[in-house]
Order: sequence, then C-alpha cells, then structure tokens
Amino acid sequence: MQTKPTSPYTSLVAVGDSFTEGMSDLLPDGTYRGWADLLAARMSAQVPGFRYANLAVRGKLIGQIVEEQVDVAAGMGADVITLVGGLNDTLRPKCDMVRVKDLLTEAVERLTPGCRQLVLMRSPGRQGPVLERFRPRMEELFDHVDTLAAKHGALVVDLYAAPSLADPRLWDVDRLHLTAEGHRRVAEAVWQTLGHPAEDPDWRTPLPPTPPPTWTARRTADLRFTRQHLLPWIARRLTGRSSGDGRAPKHPELLPYE
Repeated sequence: MQTKPTSPYTSLVAVGDSFTEGMSDLLPDGTYRGWADLLAARMSAQVPGFRYANLAVRGKLIGQIVEEQVDVAAGMGADVITLVGGLNDTLRPKCDMVRVKDLLTEAVERLTPGCRQLVLMRSPGRQGPVLERFRPRMEELFDHVDTLAAKHGALVVDLYAAPSLADPRLWDVDRLHLTAEGHRRVAEAVWQTLGHPAEDPDWRTPLPPTPPPTWTARRTADLRFTRQHLLPWIARRLTGRSSGDGRAPKHPELLPYE
C-alpha cells in the first residue's frame, strides 16, 4: 500500500528496537546507520531543513517501546512516524501474545494523532531452524499489524513477503540483523510506500544464485554463530538482561538532518 503525499514530508521520527536502530549496518566509526538513517538522508535531500529523530534502542520489548519512546515521539509533531516493535517479544521462550498485541494497539492509538502518517511494518524474516519455532507468533503479530493499519489509516511496509530479504546473504553473522545491503533495501521499501518514485524497483528481487557453501563451511559458520551470538543471547534471556540496557537513543531529538 502506498500513499502520495499532498505536500512533502518535512520530518521523520523512528521508533523501535535494533532493527530501526540500524544493527548491523556498521559504519567505520563503530556506530550503526540502518534503513531509517538512509531514509532520512533521502527525504532531507528533497526538503530543506528536514528534521529527523531516531528513538530506537536495541533489545527493547514492546512494553519498553511504549513506555520509553511512544509519548516522546508523539509529542514531537513529526510528519511521519515509523513504528516497528514486538518481534523481540515473540522470540522470547515465554510470550503473552495477547499482551503484545494490546501494547502494540496502545502504541498505534497514541502515535496516530501525533503525525500526518504512521508507518508500520511486517518485519523481514530469514529462513532457519531457530526462527521456525517462533514463526507462528511472528505471523500472528504481523496479522495484527495489518488489522491496526486498516483501522487507523497507517501504511504497512511488507518486508516479510519480500523474497530478497529472506536470503541469508542479506543477514549478518548473528542471523538476527540485516547487512548494509539489507538495510538499503528496507529504506527503498519505505521510500516507495510513502509515495516516492522508485530508485530501485527491484528491491524485492532475490540476489543472483551462488554455489551453496560446503558442509565444512556451514558447520564452521554454525559453530561461530552459536559461540558468538546464540549462547550470549540465551544467557541474556535467562538472566533478564538486554543488549540495550543503559543505552540511549542515537538521535533523541527532532533536529535538522545532517
């Protein structure tokens, strides 16, 4: 679904978790860029004085997003607000989907009056045995996103259905965050959904095929993933810790984009 704005959007606020913060689109200085920053750069090139804030913080659950980000975002009076949240909840061993959907509903109801256009997403999902366990929850969440969008006039960017974003080559070694190319495609998807002419009409198109990795290469990658990412992730879940604990948003104020 797309909309063509009657006048240019002059500001953008991004709300969410690591996906919107920009992991794992790593810059040389050690910070993360990501699709929201890329989108802001495009929008600012068309509108002098374009303003941008990114309140997203890695590891945040939907309850934390509602508590820490939603009212701040709604109070900024931005033209566009993007909201992506709830996926971290679905990946927890125990997840109350009724509560997750209720909180997402609350977020949408509080954000909608505070912007010209709210943008929601069906998040991308790569293939793999770890995520298969949680896929029914993810799809339940995405169905609720569609319902909320229809009720409140929000736009939905359907990344989940994009063949290109299911390709493991567009995901970082942690298998949870997109690469720079993945984030570029997401920025293009949101750009088009907001009614802008396509710069890459083929963002959904899968990457060209390459020879599959050898058995040894796959096992080596699996072991590295388990040691460096899966086991620390499990440890954080068991101890109630988050990768975003104590971390502030990277762009907490609605300021001219630079």
